[in-house]
Amino acid sequence: MSDSLMHTYKRLPVTFSHGSGCWLTDENGHNYLDALSGIAVCSLGHAHPAVAKALCEQAGLLVHTSNLYQIGLQQQLGDRLCRLADMERVFFGNSGAEANEAAIKLARLYGTQRHIKNPTIIVMRNSFHGRTLATLSASGNPAVQAGFEPLVSGFIPVDYNDVAAVEALAAEDNSIVAILVEPIQGEGGVNIPAPDYLNRLRALCDQHDWLLMLDEIQTGMGRTGQWFAHQHNGIRPDVMTLAKALGNGVPIGACLASGKAADVLSPGTHGSTFGGNPLACAAALAVLDVFEQDNIVEQAKTSGEQLLEKLSRSLAHVDGIVEIRGQGMMLGIELDRPAPELVADALQDGLLINVTAARVVRLLPPLILSLEEMDLLVEKLSVLIKNFLA
Repeated sequence: MSDSLMHTYKRLPVTFSHGSGCWLTDENGHNYLDALSGIAVCSLGHAHPAVAKALCEQAGLLVHTSNLYQIGLQQQLGDRLCRLADMERVFFGNSGAEANEAAIKLARLYGTQRHIKNPTIIVMRNSFHGRTLATLSASGNPAVQAGFEPLVSGFIPVDYNDVAAVEALAAEDNSIVAILVEPIQGEGGVNIPAPDYLNRLRALCDQHDWLLMLDEIQTGMGRTGQWFAHQHNGIRPDVMTLAKALGNGVPIGACLASGKAADVLSPGTHGSTFGGNPLACAAALAVLDVFEQDNIVEQAKTSGEQLLEKLSRSLAHVDGIVEIRGQGMMLGIELDRPAPELVADALQDGLLINVTAARVVRLLPPLILSLEEMDLLVEKLSVLIKNFLA
């Protein structure tokens, strides 16, 4: 069969035909326990009936009109997200990268309005914010930047979880207007900072009149056991970006703003043809309904604690394991050596996982994972890791 697709992905040799809950089935009828959720996207599992129903009903009414006109479902979704996050304004795009692009533009315009020449944003090494030119420039990952130079200027990288480095920059650079940071680094290896890290960044932003911009594309929507990860710290960002699980697989991104950031963007400063269309908003509203009706956020908190405990017990005293860490249903098992082959090994055993930062087994299972499925995940993964490290 001819291959008409650009070779931008190194795909695994499997094609899925359908799914249900935490399971996917390939075209040959083999079943796979999904511990990746489409990379933290399908938090309600596959083919959730409420989301499917909302999509079918909305597709029969109206899919797209453009943002030249009022969109009732978009306003409903914006209102609900702002209530949940204690934010004031929201812009809808189609992806996490677009949400972060909106945040970057907002920060630059915020600086320009304050008469700051060449507004600069502090970003973190080992971060990941997207693959557009601006978001890959903001990402602290040389691998995704290679070959795309010259990068977009206006970003200063510092080490993650290093507040002193940010304080040093504050003392020497008066062009800084914002900090862009993930509450937990996902692609960087499920890196969890000190408990007060975000609080200290919030204090620095308040002190210097910067914007605190949180990339919650992977950590948001209940993944860590709160609606949004920063809520563990009891703070409010100036800007927060969402995507991934917001539509449970339907492309949608959101950039939320509050306080001094709320009204920076005005008509003509930003836009999107497809962003916040009726179909995507109907899906996201159905997702929020299920989250609230089924108490999904609390379930993620409880299940995450159980999964972390079970993995820690099963893999205790196994040589070659550096650390098992996580918050909610976002977990990483760091090994002492690169382990990319574990992904293919797991696939052969009917398990979908991911290895990021070369040696961290990343688990992002659906938040609806049952205890039986959890035990199966722990059993299968423990055997794979023990055999690999033997």
